[in-house]
Amino acid sequence: MSKDHMIRSMLSEKVNMTPNGRIADQLNLEEFAECHELFFDKIMEIHVSDIQGIEGYGEFDEECKTEYGSCEDFLIGTFAEHQEGYWYNWQEMFETTILDREFFETYFQEMKDRILYCEGKRYLVYNNTFFVNMITDGKTTVGFPDWSRSGIGDFLLDFVIMDLNKPYLRIPELLFDYCKKRDMDIPDFQERFLCMAYYKGIDVLRWHASIDDTESCRSIMKSISELKDRIYAL
Repeated sequence: MSKDHMIRSMLSEKVNMTPNGRIADQLNLEEFAECHELFFDKIMEIHVSDIQGIEGYGEFDEECKTEYGSCEDFLIGTFAEHQEGYWYNWQEMFETTILDREFFETYFQEMKDRILYCEGKRYLVYNNTFFVNMITDGKTTVGFPDWSRSGIGDFLLDFVIMDLNKPYLRIPELLFDYCKKRDMDIPDFQERFLCMAYYKGIDVLRWHASIDDTESCRSIMKSISELKDRIYAL
């Protein structure tokens, strides 16, 4: 069975893997404001998937297996210095790119300090909720065609990615109100959101530094550094 078929078997029928509509990145502020609850509804449908029989944390390999045994292993292991492939000896980038060691280490520690809040929080995550990867008609459908980064982790990761992509949309603020309206209790929401945000933020920062995308690096650093005040204001 292919990876996509295995993922399909976990998902609710309400999750659309072959959607029609517009790329969500094309929505303007007003359009997204009108349908943001639809996005949240459809993303939440991913997180209620049956992952019985799936162990561990991290992105799926081609057999839908994960690499890490715990959330701590996953988040810290992502930044291991000696690993095969693209990120082999990646810390050399502190000397050769815009990647700032002090900034990285500050938020790596902020992430580590919050891992205990996310340990044991295991959900199917799309892990690719950048707006260019979601399709919508703006009324009834939001679809998710690319599951190449999917895996197991804290479900807040999918909302973190949306906020990292477009911080001006105020995703955590909208999500907090969405949950309050529905009497949905997310234990340790603030600390879990920050943990996932620092993890994904410094990972994406590392990627943009590796391709010398200075403008994106500066934007990501600004977003990361401002997030704590936003989250603790909720």
